[in-house]
Amino acid sequence: MTRPLRVLILEDSDDDAALLLRELRRQNYEPVYARADTAKGMNEALERETWSLVISDYSMPPFTAMQALEILKRRNLDLPFIIVSGTIGEETAAIAMKSGAHDFLTKDKLTRLGAAVERELRDAEERRERKKAEEALRRSEEQLRQSQKVEAIGRLAGGIAHDFNNLLTIINGYTELLLARLPGNDKMSRDVNEIRKAGQRAASLTRQLLAFSRKQILEPKVLDLNAIVVELEKMLRRLIGEDIRLTIAPAADLHRIKTDPGQIEQVIMNLVVNARDAMPQGGNLTLETSNVVLDQAYAARHVGVRPGAYVMLAVSDTGCGMDKEAMAHIFEPFFTTKAPGKGTGLGLSTVYGIIKQSGGNVWAYSEPGRGTTFKIYLPQVEGVVDRPPRDGPRTVIPRGSETILLAEDQKELRELIRQMLEMNGYTVIAASDGLEAIEICKRHEAPIHLMLSDVVMPQMGGRELAQRLATVRPDMKVLYMSGYTSNAIVHHGILDPGTLFIQKPFTPDSLARKVREVLDADGQAPVEAGPTLRSQQG
Repeated sequence: MTRPLRVLILEDSDDDAALLLRELRRQNYEPVYARADTAKGMNEALERETWSLVISDYSMPPFTAMQALEILKRRNLDLPFIIVSGTIGEETAAIAMKSGAHDFLTKDKLTRLGAAVERELRDAEERRERKKAEEALRRSEEQLRQSQKVEAIGRLAGGIAHDFNNLLTIINGYTELLLARLPGNDKMSRDVNEIRKAGQRAASLTRQLLAFSRKQILEPKVLDLNAIVVELEKMLRRLIGEDIRLTIAPAADLHRIKTDPGQIEQVIMNLVVNARDAMPQGGNLTLETSNVVLDQAYAARHVGVRPGAYVMLAVSDTGCGMDKEAMAHIFEPFFTTKAPGKGTGLGLSTVYGIIKQSGGNVWAYSEPGRGTTFKIYLPQVEGVVDRPPRDGPRTVIPRGSETILLAEDQKELRELIRQMLEMNGYTVIAASDGLEAIEICKRHEAPIHLMLSDVVMPQMGGRELAQRLATVRPDMKVLYMSGYTSNAIVHHGILDPGTLFIQKPFTPDSLARKVREVLDADGQAPVEAGPTLRSQQG
């Protein structure tokens, strides 16, 4: 059976070229060939076609095989190169091999040509496969380094956000208390209100840091991504302005996803804002959804991706684009290509954190002057779409008269939260850590209706404290608070069943509503009891 062979023959003798072709056919090759005997002719042949092999005479005055090898090198072509000559000596052949030739034959031994061709084609295929494997390994190592770098920055960012959230709870909380005591129209009230606005902006930044570090509390729902995009369309059009043409291309029969609806809306908004800022003179912005399957080959090229069925959201713009250097840093917090004051550098890092925490993947491609495309992949799920209830109008701040055990290790924050609760009618018993809270419970004979505890405290955290008290205070409800989620109450960004939580920083209003919500709820999943208090004394 004949085998096709695309061969470029460099030979100035018609007879010798015919001999080469005849020998190839005798060895069951069916050559598709071009012939050249000058540098110009060789370059033209390489421009026109893709070749599998080069067979070259050594000397074709004024052209030589050595010059032909230089042409291949300049073009970065790794083609099997076999020299067939009647005059080449061993020393010359050795020089040619060092210059890139793969084999040489003398014309009086053409019967070896078939075996040489087969060997060199096989070696070339092995080189290609090895190069592909090395390139895949290089990409994987680079992705792993980038992923580890982002993870390290994420841990740092999450820790910073935790400390900032404690401070911001104090700043924003006392600001709210102060505003409540001041007349609403004097200069001091206006000044304090500016402090509140700045505190709210700072709280927004820390929320984005928590999103990047994947330390947010998620409330995943089964969602129709098409419906979310369509619902956002009017807002997106206002956001991008009249100079940008928005096209939305929803896929028919799009599968469901399961993620936090507020977070996926944040992802879409951030990507659209990023695209808008890349097109100051206007352009085209496209949002497209589709069902896709990411196979094993894709997963092998992208660290952390599992093969399977996904829903894809693609956001593409025709803006200024980014170079490779910028692309290597786009998901790092505070990295921005925008002018000073034009962006925080947290938009894309927030996107990255939200999607990763939701079990998905983010892919980006960009070229300077050619625009940018972001593709978001979220796993497909089965189920009926959840319809989140719309928030009704806010009523007056709810009050109460119950007794609350407050466990918070930071003194300033503990005092602030005490004031927040007492101003709404609650009796507060405060403890600086878990051990003191246990001692208080031993001494306090009256009912304690709710424990409000920080999650992370020295000596004993909030979860362990709740477990220790569960046996002696089984009716006491538990509300956790933290500026940074802990594995003690959260797994994969989702609260453990029955766990109630309020995120720092919070305001007197939000704390009062959450406390009332917990106290008025029909019941709370029982906290798993830990060792009894008596056993701890012995």
